[in-house]
Amino acid sequence: MISRQLVLTYLYLLIYVCLSSSVILFNKWVLSPKYFKFPFPITLTMIHMAFSGIVTFFLVRVFKVVAPVKMTFHIYATCVIPISAFFASSLWFGNTAYLYISVAFIQMLKALMPVATFIMAVLCGTDKLRWDLFLNMVLVSVGVVVSSYGEIHFNVIGTLYQVTGIFAEALRLVLTQVLLQKKGLTLNPITSLYYIAPCSFIFLFIPWYLLEKPEMDVSQIQFNYSIFFLNALSAFALNISIFLVIGRTGAVTIRVAGVLKDWILIALSTIIFPESVITSLNIIGYAVALSGVVLYNYLKMKDVKANQLPADNNPDRSTKDKKALNTYRPDNSMDNNDGTVIGGLASEAAAAVDEEAPLIPSARLSYVTRTQTGSFSNR
Repeated sequence: MISRQLVLTYLYLLIYVCLSSSVILFNKWVLSPKYFKFPFPITLTMIHMAFSGIVTFFLVRVFKVVAPVKMTFHIYATCVIPISAFFASSLWFGNTAYLYISVAFIQMLKALMPVATFIMAVLCGTDKLRWDLFLNMVLVSVGVVVSSYGEIHFNVIGTLYQVTGIFAEALRLVLTQVLLQKKGLTLNPITSLYYIAPCSFIFLFIPWYLLEKPEMDVSQIQFNYSIFFLNALSAFALNISIFLVIGRTGAVTIRVAGVLKDWILIALSTIIFPESVITSLNIIGYAVALSGVVLYNYLKMKDVKANQLPADNNPDRSTKDKKALNTYRPDNSMDNNDGTVIGGLASEAAAAVDEEAPLIPSARLSYVTRTQTGSFSNR
Protein backbone atom coordinates (compact mmCIF):
# COMPACT_ATOMS: atom_id res chain seq x y z
CA MET A 1 0.00 0.00 0.00
CA ILE A 2 2.86 2.38 0.82
CA SER A 3 4.56 1.73 -2.50
CA ARG A 4 1.28 2.32 -4.34
CA GLN A 5 0.81 5.69 -2.65
CA LEU A 6 4.40 6.63 -3.44
CA VAL A 7 3.90 5.71 -7.09
CA LEU A 8 0.74 7.82 -7.23
CA THR A 9 2.52 10.78 -5.69
CA TYR A 10 5.34 10.67 -8.22
CA LEU A 11 2.79 10.14 -10.98
CA TYR A 12 0.94 13.32 -9.98
CA LEU A 13 4.24 15.22 -9.85
CA LEU A 14 5.17 13.93 -13.29
CA ILE A 15 1.77 14.96 -14.65
CA TYR A 16 2.19 18.41 -13.13
CA VAL A 17 5.66 18.90 -14.62
CA CYS A 18 4.50 17.70 -18.04
CA LEU A 19 1.34 19.80 -18.08
CA SER A 20 3.05 22.94 -16.80
CA SER A 21 5.76 22.63 -19.45
CA SER A 22 3.30 21.76 -22.21
CA VAL A 23 1.06 24.77 -21.47
CA ILE A 24 4.01 27.16 -21.81
CA LEU A 25 5.35 25.55 -24.98
CA PHE A 26 1.83 25.27 -26.40
CA ASN A 27 1.11 28.95 -25.78
CA LYS A 28 4.41 29.96 -27.35
CA TRP A 29 3.68 27.82 -30.43
CA VAL A 30 0.17 29.23 -30.85
CA LEU A 31 1.20 32.86 -30.40
CA SER A 32 4.43 32.71 -32.40
CA PRO A 33 4.24 34.39 -35.83
CA LYS A 34 6.62 31.69 -37.10
CA TYR A 35 4.46 28.68 -36.25
CA PHE A 36 0.69 28.75 -35.67
CA LYS A 37 0.63 32.49 -36.39
CA PHE A 38 -2.02 33.66 -33.93
CA PRO A 39 -0.38 36.78 -32.39
CA PHE A 40 -3.31 37.68 -30.15
CA PRO A 41 -2.36 36.93 -26.52
CA ILE A 42 -5.40 38.64 -25.00
CA THR A 43 -7.74 36.60 -27.19
CA LEU A 44 -5.97 33.38 -26.24
CA THR A 45 -6.19 34.26 -22.54
CA MET A 46 -9.90 35.06 -22.89
CA ILE A 47 -10.44 31.63 -24.45
CA HIS A 48 -8.72 30.05 -21.44
CA MET A 49 -10.88 32.03 -19.01
CA ALA A 50 -14.11 31.23 -20.86
CA PHE A 51 -13.26 27.53 -20.99
CA SER A 52 -12.26 27.44 -17.30
CA GLY A 53 -15.37 29.31 -16.26
CA ILE A 54 -17.69 26.94 -18.13
CA VAL A 55 -15.99 23.75 -16.95
CA THR A 56 -15.78 24.86 -13.30
CA PHE A 57 -19.47 25.83 -13.41
CA PHE A 58 -20.35 22.25 -14.30
CA LEU A 59 -17.90 20.85 -11.70
CA VAL A 60 -19.23 23.06 -8.92
CA ARG A 61 -22.94 23.48 -9.73
CA VAL A 62 -23.87 20.42 -11.78
CA PHE A 63 -21.57 17.54 -10.79
CA LYS A 64 -20.81 19.04 -7.33
CA VAL A 65 -17.21 17.82 -7.31
CA VAL A 66 -16.45 20.64 -4.88
CA ALA A 67 -18.83 22.87 -2.97
CA PRO A 68 -18.97 26.65 -3.55
CA VAL A 69 -18.06 28.93 -0.68
CA LYS A 70 -20.48 31.39 0.87
CA MET A 71 -19.99 34.33 -1.50
CA THR A 72 -21.69 37.63 -0.81
CA PHE A 73 -21.78 40.67 -3.08
CA HIS A 74 -19.55 42.57 -0.67
CA ILE A 75 -16.91 39.83 -0.68
CA TYR A 76 -17.10 39.54 -4.46
CA ALA A 77 -16.76 43.29 -4.96
CA THR A 78 -13.97 43.83 -2.45
CA CYS A 79 -12.01 40.60 -2.95
CA VAL A 80 -12.77 38.72 -6.16
CA ILE A 81 -12.91 41.75 -8.48
CA PRO A 82 -9.52 43.30 -7.54
CA ILE A 83 -7.84 39.88 -7.47
CA SER A 84 -9.34 39.07 -10.88
CA ALA A 85 -8.06 42.36 -12.27
CA PHE A 86 -4.45 41.61 -11.35
CA PHE A 87 -4.83 37.97 -12.37
CA ALA A 88 -6.03 39.05 -15.82
CA SER A 89 -3.18 41.58 -16.04
CA SER A 90 -0.52 39.02 -15.15
CA LEU A 91 -1.85 36.62 -17.82
CA TRP A 92 -2.13 39.39 -20.40
CA PHE A 93 1.43 40.69 -19.92
CA GLY A 94 2.92 37.23 -19.47
CA ASN A 95 1.39 35.83 -22.66
CA THR A 96 2.28 38.98 -24.63
CA ALA A 97 5.94 38.43 -23.75
CA TYR A 98 5.90 35.25 -25.89
CA LEU A 99 5.67 37.48 -28.97
CA TYR A 100 9.04 39.08 -28.27
CA ILE A 101 11.32 36.82 -26.23
CA SER A 102 12.13 33.13 -26.02
CA VAL A 103 10.63 30.61 -23.60
CA ALA A 104 14.06 29.97 -22.09
CA PHE A 105 14.64 33.64 -21.33
CA ILE A 106 11.11 33.99 -19.93
CA GLN A 107 11.81 31.16 -17.48
CA MET A 108 15.00 32.89 -16.42
CA LEU A 109 13.16 36.14 -15.80
CA LYS A 110 10.60 34.27 -13.71
CA ALA A 111 13.31 33.75 -11.13
CA LEU A 112 12.39 37.32 -10.12
CA MET A 113 9.06 36.09 -8.76
CA PRO A 114 10.26 35.77 -5.12
CA VAL A 115 11.82 39.25 -5.40
CA ALA A 116 8.60 40.80 -6.67
CA THR A 117 6.51 38.98 -4.06
CA PHE A 118 8.85 40.04 -1.25
CA ILE A 119 8.77 43.69 -2.36
CA MET A 120 4.98 43.75 -2.64
CA ALA A 121 4.57 41.97 0.70
CA VAL A 122 6.80 44.53 2.44
CA LEU A 123 4.99 47.47 0.79
CA CYS A 124 1.58 46.03 1.75
CA GLY A 125 2.71 45.28 5.30
CA THR A 126 2.28 41.50 5.16
CA ASP A 127 6.01 40.85 5.57
CA LYS A 128 8.88 42.59 7.33
CA LEU A 129 12.08 43.81 5.73
CA ARG A 130 14.79 41.38 6.84
CA TRP A 131 18.42 41.59 5.88
CA ASP A 132 18.79 37.87 5.20
CA LEU A 133 15.88 37.89 2.76
CA PHE A 134 16.96 41.23 1.30
CA LEU A 135 20.48 40.00 0.54
CA ASN A 136 18.94 36.86 -0.90
CA MET A 137 16.78 38.99 -3.21
CA VAL A 138 19.91 40.90 -4.31
CA LEU A 139 21.52 37.57 -5.24
CA VAL A 140 18.50 36.58 -7.34
CA SER A 141 18.43 40.00 -9.04
CA VAL A 142 22.15 39.87 -9.87
CA GLY A 143 21.68 36.44 -11.42
CA VAL A 144 18.79 37.66 -13.58
CA VAL A 145 20.81 40.71 -14.69
CA VAL A 146 23.74 38.48 -15.71
CA SER A 147 21.38 36.16 -17.54
CA SER A 148 19.78 39.11 -19.34
CA TYR A 149 23.19 40.47 -20.32
CA GLY A 150 24.00 37.13 -21.91
CA GLU A 151 20.75 36.99 -23.89
CA ILE A 152 21.57 37.18 -27.61
CA HIS A 153 18.07 38.15 -28.73
CA PHE A 154 17.37 40.56 -25.89
CA ASN A 155 14.19 42.56 -26.45
CA VAL A 156 13.33 45.50 -24.20
CA ILE A 157 9.58 45.39 -24.93
CA GLY A 158 9.27 41.67 -24.26
CA THR A 159 11.33 41.94 -21.07
CA LEU A 160 9.18 44.81 -19.80
CA TYR A 161 6.01 42.84 -20.53
CA GLN A 162 7.30 39.81 -18.63
CA VAL A 163 8.61 41.77 -15.64
CA THR A 164 5.36 43.75 -15.45
CA GLY A 165 3.42 40.49 -15.52
CA ILE A 166 5.59 39.12 -12.70
CA PHE A 167 4.92 42.15 -10.48
CA ALA A 168 1.19 42.04 -11.32
CA GLU A 169 1.18 38.38 -10.26
CA ALA A 170 3.08 39.22 -7.07
CA LEU A 171 0.62 41.96 -6.19
CA ARG A 172 -2.25 39.59 -6.90
CA LEU A 173 -0.77 37.01 -4.53
CA VAL A 174 -0.33 39.56 -1.76
CA LEU A 175 -3.83 40.97 -2.28
CA THR A 176 -5.23 37.46 -2.14
CA GLN A 177 -3.55 36.94 1.21
CA VAL A 178 -4.65 40.30 2.60
CA LEU A 179 -8.23 40.32 1.30
CA LEU A 180 -9.23 36.68 1.63
CA GLN A 181 -7.49 36.18 4.96
CA LYS A 182 -9.64 38.91 6.49
CA LYS A 183 -12.78 37.22 5.20
CA GLY A 184 -11.69 33.75 6.35
CA LEU A 185 -12.25 32.31 2.86
CA THR A 186 -10.46 29.19 1.66
CA LEU A 187 -10.43 28.37 -2.04
CA ASN A 188 -8.86 25.58 -4.07
CA PRO A 189 -7.87 25.92 -7.75
CA ILE A 190 -11.33 24.77 -8.91
CA THR A 191 -13.48 27.05 -6.78
CA SER A 192 -11.08 29.95 -7.33
CA LEU A 193 -11.40 29.59 -11.10
CA TYR A 194 -15.16 29.30 -10.69
CA TYR A 195 -15.31 32.78 -9.18
CA ILE A 196 -12.33 34.48 -10.81
CA ALA A 197 -12.33 33.23 -14.43
CA PRO A 198 -15.60 34.99 -15.48
CA CYS A 199 -14.52 38.24 -13.85
CA SER A 200 -11.06 38.04 -15.46
CA PHE A 201 -12.74 37.47 -18.83
CA ILE A 202 -14.63 40.74 -18.43
CA PHE A 203 -11.48 42.64 -17.46
CA LEU A 204 -9.65 41.24 -20.51
CA PHE A 205 -12.49 42.24 -22.82
CA ILE A 206 -11.63 45.95 -22.46
CA PRO A 207 -7.98 45.77 -23.67
CA TRP A 208 -9.03 43.17 -26.27
CA TYR A 209 -11.63 45.53 -27.73
CA LEU A 210 -9.17 48.44 -27.82
CA LEU A 211 -5.95 46.68 -28.86
CA GLU A 212 -6.63 43.39 -30.64
CA LYS A 213 -10.09 43.61 -32.17
CA PRO A 214 -9.15 46.42 -34.62
CA GLU A 215 -6.20 44.35 -35.88
CA MET A 216 -8.05 41.05 -36.22
CA ASP A 217 -8.95 40.11 -39.79
CA VAL A 218 -11.25 37.12 -39.50
CA SER A 219 -10.61 36.08 -43.09
CA GLN A 220 -6.87 35.73 -42.43
CA ILE A 221 -6.97 34.19 -38.96
CA GLN A 222 -6.11 30.51 -38.71
CA PHE A 223 -8.76 29.57 -36.16
CA ASN A 224 -8.47 25.84 -35.66
CA TYR A 225 -11.09 24.89 -33.06
CA SER A 226 -9.37 21.64 -32.10
CA ILE A 227 -6.08 23.45 -31.43
CA PHE A 228 -7.71 26.06 -29.20
CA PHE A 229 -9.78 23.43 -27.41
CA LEU A 230 -6.67 21.37 -26.63
CA ASN A 231 -4.80 24.48 -25.57
CA ALA A 232 -7.56 25.55 -23.17
CA LEU A 233 -7.99 21.97 -21.93
CA SER A 234 -4.28 21.63 -21.13
CA ALA A 235 -4.37 24.93 -19.21
CA PHE A 236 -7.36 23.74 -17.18
CA ALA A 237 -5.83 20.30 -16.64
CA LEU A 238 -2.82 22.07 -15.15
CA ASN A 239 -5.07 23.40 -12.39
CA ILE A 240 -6.42 19.93 -11.71
CA SER A 241 -2.86 18.60 -11.42
CA ILE A 242 -2.08 21.37 -8.93
CA PHE A 243 -5.19 20.33 -7.00
CA LEU A 244 -3.93 16.72 -6.85
CA VAL A 245 -0.29 17.54 -6.12
CA ILE A 246 -1.18 19.88 -3.26
CA GLY A 247 -3.25 17.10 -1.74
CA ARG A 248 -0.32 14.66 -1.66
CA THR A 249 2.83 16.71 -1.20
CA GLY A 250 4.19 19.58 0.83
CA ALA A 251 5.95 22.78 -0.09
CA VAL A 252 9.43 21.30 -0.42
CA THR A 253 8.36 18.60 -2.89
CA ILE A 254 6.40 20.90 -5.16
CA ARG A 255 9.16 23.51 -5.14
CA VAL A 256 11.75 20.92 -6.17
CA ALA A 257 9.37 19.84 -8.93
CA GLY A 258 9.08 23.46 -10.04
CA VAL A 259 12.85 23.87 -10.25
CA LEU A 260 13.16 20.62 -12.20
CA LYS A 261 10.39 21.75 -14.53
CA ASP A 262 12.20 25.04 -15.27
CA TRP A 263 15.43 23.31 -16.30
CA ILE A 264 13.54 20.78 -18.44
CA LEU A 265 11.54 23.58 -20.04
CA ILE A 266 14.64 25.60 -20.90
CA ALA A 267 16.22 22.54 -22.55
CA LEU A 268 13.05 21.57 -24.43
CA SER A 269 12.45 25.10 -25.70
CA THR A 270 15.83 25.17 -27.43
CA ILE A 271 14.93 21.93 -29.24
CA ILE A 272 11.35 22.81 -30.20
CA PHE A 273 12.17 26.42 -31.08
CA PRO A 274 15.61 26.39 -32.77
CA GLU A 275 15.75 30.18 -32.86
CA SER A 276 16.08 30.12 -29.06
CA VAL A 277 19.80 30.17 -28.30
CA ILE A 278 21.23 29.77 -24.78
CA THR A 279 24.63 31.24 -23.97
CA SER A 280 27.03 30.43 -21.15
CA LEU A 281 26.15 33.74 -19.47
CA ASN A 282 22.47 32.72 -19.57
CA ILE A 283 23.25 29.51 -17.73
CA ILE A 284 25.61 31.12 -15.21
CA GLY A 285 23.18 33.94 -14.45
CA TYR A 286 20.21 31.62 -14.13
CA ALA A 287 22.18 29.26 -11.89
CA VAL A 288 23.04 32.19 -9.58
CA ALA A 289 19.41 33.35 -9.55
CA LEU A 290 18.18 29.82 -8.94
CA SER A 291 20.54 29.37 -6.02
CA GLY A 292 18.99 32.50 -4.54
CA VAL A 293 15.50 31.09 -5.09
CA VAL A 294 16.46 27.82 -3.39
CA LEU A 295 17.94 29.73 -0.44
CA TYR A 296 14.78 31.86 -0.26
CA ASN A 297 12.66 28.71 -0.16
CA TYR A 298 14.84 27.33 2.64
CA LEU A 299 14.54 30.51 4.71
CA LYS A 300 10.75 30.63 4.30
CA MET A 301 10.37 26.95 5.21
CA LYS A 302 12.57 27.57 8.26
CA ASP A 303 10.25 30.40 9.29
CA VAL A 304 7.19 28.20 8.88
CA LYS A 305 8.68 25.45 11.04
CA ALA A 306 9.69 27.99 13.69
CA ASN A 307 6.15 29.37 13.80
CA GLN A 308 4.76 25.88 14.30
CA LEU A 309 6.86 25.10 17.38
CA PRO A 310 4.77 27.14 19.85
CA ALA A 311 1.61 25.44 18.59
CA ASP A 312 3.20 22.01 18.98
CA ASN A 313 4.08 22.80 22.59
CA ASN A 314 0.54 23.94 23.38
CA PRO A 315 -1.64 20.97 24.46
CA ASP A 316 -4.89 22.73 23.60
CA ARG A 317 -3.63 23.78 20.19
CA SER A 318 -2.22 20.32 19.55
CA THR A 319 -5.63 18.80 20.23
CA LYS A 320 -7.23 21.23 17.81
CA ASP A 321 -4.59 20.47 15.22
CA LYS A 322 -5.25 16.75 15.49
CA LYS A 323 -8.96 17.31 14.99
CA ALA A 324 -8.24 19.46 11.96
CA LEU A 325 -5.84 16.94 10.51
CA ASN A 326 -8.50 14.26 10.78
CA THR A 327 -10.42 16.13 8.10
CA TYR A 328 -7.58 15.73 5.63
CA ARG A 329 -7.82 12.65 3.47
CA PRO A 330 -4.94 12.54 0.96
CA ASP A 331 -6.41 9.52 -0.79
CA ASN A 332 -9.67 11.34 -1.45
CA SER A 333 -8.55 14.89 -2.09
CA MET A 334 -10.92 15.24 -5.03
CA ASP A 335 -13.82 14.28 -2.76
CA ASN A 336 -13.21 17.20 -0.43
CA ASN A 337 -16.50 19.08 -0.76
CA ASP A 338 -16.11 21.55 2.06
CA GLY A 339 -13.93 23.97 0.11
CA THR A 340 -11.12 23.88 2.65
CA VAL A 341 -7.43 23.70 1.93
CA ILE A 342 -6.28 20.25 0.94
CA GLY A 343 -2.75 19.33 1.79
CA GLY A 344 0.17 20.97 3.46
CA LEU A 345 2.05 24.16 2.77
CA ALA A 346 0.78 24.58 -0.72
CA SER A 347 1.11 28.30 -0.92
CA GLU A 348 4.65 28.16 0.27
CA ALA A 349 5.25 26.68 -3.17
CA ALA A 350 5.62 30.09 -4.69
CA ALA A 351 7.94 28.58 -7.24
CA ALA A 352 5.07 26.49 -8.47
CA VAL A 353 2.56 29.21 -9.24
CA ASP A 354 1.45 28.87 -12.84
CA GLU A 355 -0.12 31.57 -14.91
CA GLU A 356 -3.36 29.69 -15.16
CA ALA A 357 -3.69 29.06 -11.42
CA PRO A 358 -5.45 32.06 -9.90
CA LEU A 359 -5.27 30.94 -6.29
CA ILE A 360 -3.03 28.46 -4.57
CA PRO A 361 -4.09 28.17 -0.92
CA SER A 362 -1.19 28.63 1.41
CA ALA A 363 -2.39 27.96 4.87
CA ARG A 364 -1.59 24.74 6.63
CA LEU A 365 -4.66 22.53 7.06
CA SER A 366 -4.29 22.75 10.82
CA TYR A 367 -4.82 26.48 10.43
CA VAL A 368 -7.90 26.35 8.21
CA THR A 369 -9.25 29.54 9.68
CA ARG A 370 -6.72 31.63 7.75
CA THR A 371 -6.00 31.57 4.04
CA GLN A 372 -2.81 32.68 2.32
CA THR A 373 -1.22 32.34 -1.07
CA GLY A 374 2.31 31.98 -2.18
CA SER A 375 4.03 30.71 -7.36
CA PHE A 376 3.80 27.63 -9.30
CA SER A 377 5.16 29.65 -11.63
CA ASN A 378 3.81 31.20 -14.21
CA ARG A 379 2.69 28.35 -16.22
